[in-house]
Amino acid sequence: MTTLNALLIALQLAGAVPTPTPEAKTAVNAEEAFSQLKAMVGEWRPADDPASPLRIRFYLTARGSVLVESWEARGKPHSLTLYHRDGAALIATHYCPQGNQPRLALHGRDKNGLHFALRDITDLDAATESHQHDLWIDPAGPKGPTRSEIYASKAGAGEVERMRLVRTQDK
Repeated sequence: MTTLNALLIALQLAGAVPTPTPEAKTAVNAEEAFSQLKAMVGEWRPADDPASPLRIRFYLTARGSVLVESWEARGKPHSLTLYHRDGAALIATHYCPQGNQPRLALHGRDKNGLHFALRDITDLDAATESHQHDLWIDPAGPKGPTRSEIYASKAGAGEVERMRLVRTQDK
């Protein structure tokens, strides 16, 4: 176990980075989940703010084995999340503008969609940075796709932030 993993576990056990309350989850096959995520290919914007300069583009690379989620604000790169298989697992690696790289693993589906939870993280300065701790994507939400996330820091886990998405153009 790396020192960082030990630190994260110690912080969770001490209550500094609480694990969100478990909700009813159903198991999801990684291949099926990846197929569901492929429905996101295209360009999106926040549904509740048509004037937002934020654009989120999903595209496939590496012969369709990796789904890239690219965030841009005013045409400038902001962050990336790469989704790919790892044997029987589905992994999401988030390349954060803060400079850390949380790796999250698919834990199933709950009321918020496909749930990815922190597996480990690289290059985290725990004293000054927050990091993505949980991520949900619901490609087929009742009002359109929804993306939700929780960030955590040394002060603990934050609130769930949700964003409903609408397409800006066809796939």
